[in-house]
Amino acid sequence: MGSQPPRSFTLYCTVLFVIAVGVAVALLVVGESPPIQQVLVLGCLFVIVDNMDVDVGEQMGLSASLMIPIASIVLFQASAPGLGPLLVGMCAGAYLDHVRTGDWRKIMFNSANFGLAALIASFVFGLIVVSDPTLPPLPLLLFASIPVVLVASLANWLFVVFAMSILSHRPISEFGKQVWVSEFQLLVFGFLGVLLGQLYLTLGPWVVFLFIAPMFIARQTFASYLNLRAAHVAALATLVRALESKDRYTAGHVERVAEFAVGTGKELGFRQSRLELVRYAALMHDIGKLIVPNQILNKPGKLTASEYERMRRHEFVSVELLRRIDFLASVVPSIEADSVSFEHCADAPLETRILAVADAFDAMTSTRAYRRALTQEVAFSELRDKAGSQFDGDCVEALIRWIEASGTRYGAGFEENVADFKEPPPAAGTGSAGLGDLAVDGERVKQ
Repeated sequence: MGSQPPRSFTLYCTVLFVIAVGVAVALLVVGESPPIQQVLVLGCLFVIVDNMDVDVGEQMGLSASLMIPIASIVLFQASAPGLGPLLVGMCAGAYLDHVRTGDWRKIMFNSANFGLAALIASFVFGLIVVSDPTLPPLPLLLFASIPVVLVASLANWLFVVFAMSILSHRPISEFGKQVWVSEFQLLVFGFLGVLLGQLYLTLGPWVVFLFIAPMFIARQTFASYLNLRAAHVAALATLVRALESKDRYTAGHVERVAEFAVGTGKELGFRQSRLELVRYAALMHDIGKLIVPNQILNKPGKLTASEYERMRRHEFVSVELLRRIDFLASVVPSIEADSVSFEHCADAPLETRILAVADAFDAMTSTRAYRRALTQEVAFSELRDKAGSQFDGDCVEALIRWIEASGTRYGAGFEENVADFKEPPPAAGTGSAGLGDLAVDGERVKQ
């Protein structure tokens, strides 16, 4: 979150913490008094679970800590439905990394975030259960916990995305899907919390020990998954570096295509797992160019028929190579039909059509050996002109919307790190629109 956070973040954390403390004092004044032993037991368990989190990037962690506030909502429903969950949630401030570094802003934020989220969720639980000292049967309690879990997670999500937006000076929309945990995971943690609260009421505080071992096992399982994912990312980076060592332009091209493809997928409402698949496919769609000689890749003029066939062979090599890499085999359908015209691949995976649009846009807005970069406006016009014949119209419009919303410009006048060519590329040339048109006299241009 940065060593010197902005004053607005300090103010945000302070205001949230003051609100949480103020609500706690008000609830004490009106007579709520949860059993201190239960607060201490669940509070300590919350600290243990919260410090077992696993880093998932963007300076965030994921843990099973949600289940503890949910358990406190069940446990304190009859005695202190507001103050009990609030105090247990505020124990999140005892996150050891923040305590060791003396980061009081994060301590206040975590304390207020989880405390207020638990308080809001407990209010929803009270509306459903109607504050009856006798809780409903466990199956009904689990069903009633679904909206409670979602409300608690939504409140936590709102507090977190506002904090991340303030710290990064980036819009909230960039963090929404990234921070939100899948509904399935939320409900699993919520159900476990309900079960823990119910068992605590029935069997006493010793029951918490039954939950600690499964939490450690779940934590290690998820950490192993993230380590495997990190290994996959490292393997991809190695392959991209291999491309870069052969041809610096090609490496920059696949990275930009990946950015455009992921942006298009976001506009089309893809979930994170599908966006990851699109990104992998974009990064790997040109990996077969490792076998293409540089004199063909960077030839200023038209390719001969034999050169064209040798260039096209890279598509087959890309597919065959990826088939043999287990974690990349799933991207093969996305790149297999990449060169087929729209009329013949309208039923191809949507990822394939996204890649075709992203690839063409970068080709047009990048300087190549045979032609300088076109302007962004010309590239948009060409994509729209070929929508429905060479490109999927929805993908074209999604990419254009994403680029315009980002405020970033591409193409002539806005290029970065332009490759050095032996001969300066002409302003216009073969395939100047970057759409792979056939050349005359049996010769073809590069795609």
